[in-house]
Amino acid sequence: MSKKPSTGRKSGKKISGRGGRDLTVRVKTAKGRKNSSTLWLQRQLNDPYVAAAQRAGLRSRAAFKLEDLDDKFKFLKPHMRIVELGAAPGGWTQVMVQRVGTEKSGSKAKIIAIDLDEMDPLPGAEVLLLDFMDDDAPEILKSALGGPADAVVSDMAPKITGHPSTDHIRIMGLVEAAYEFATEVLAPGGCFISKVFQGGTEQTLLSEMKRSFSNVRHAKPPSSRAESAEMFVVAQNFRGNDAK
Repeated sequence: MSKKPSTGRKSGKKISGRGGRDLTVRVKTAKGRKNSSTLWLQRQLNDPYVAAAQRAGLRSRAAFKLEDLDDKFKFLKPHMRIVELGAAPGGWTQVMVQRVGTEKSGSKAKIIAIDLDEMDPLPGAEVLLLDFMDDDAPEILKSALGGPADAVVSDMAPKITGHPSTDHIRIMGLVEAAYEFATEVLAPGGCFISKVFQGGTEQTLLSEMKRSFSNVRHAKPPSSRAESAEMFVVAQNFRGNDAK
């Protein structure tokens, strides 16, 4: 049996009340709707994290993944300067705003949330429509932050084709691009958090990460669906570009 979300906030750290569902909602296949779409909709309606996100006013269930990761690895701290890649719709952004305190009086924290898709404004974060792979993106973001970043975080994933080898290539290409970007904008001591998939990070990239960061680990948050292949790489204590 999968673990259901707990109820209420824990020591004031969580922004979300997590609760279970007692009833199972079944969705009939509608005319013109693919069976796969019906199954996805049924899964969404019966997902306790989706329900908890809706109750808490969160933009996505992904917010719980970042909460779980930060509870375990403690990488979000007051006054951090953060770049979030692929931020839309903003679930992770909401968690970071609360945990680093960008809206608190006198806070020096700064969050820049970027995406290729439009994202609704969010108090406490600056939202930019930007491709992080553009040549001038690192300088644009360092300028917006007022200096190098303390963290680069990414919940990005490419569109899945269902062909394992093709999907793996696409996923790793995105992770590699995010890692290279991170090493261009991070300050020494910074961290890089990125979605990967089971099998973790390919050995070549993992070796590079271990040269650039003193601590590199993989984790699957409890809020990640059990059937999902997603995992996250958590790289902390960036040594600086001289280590690359």
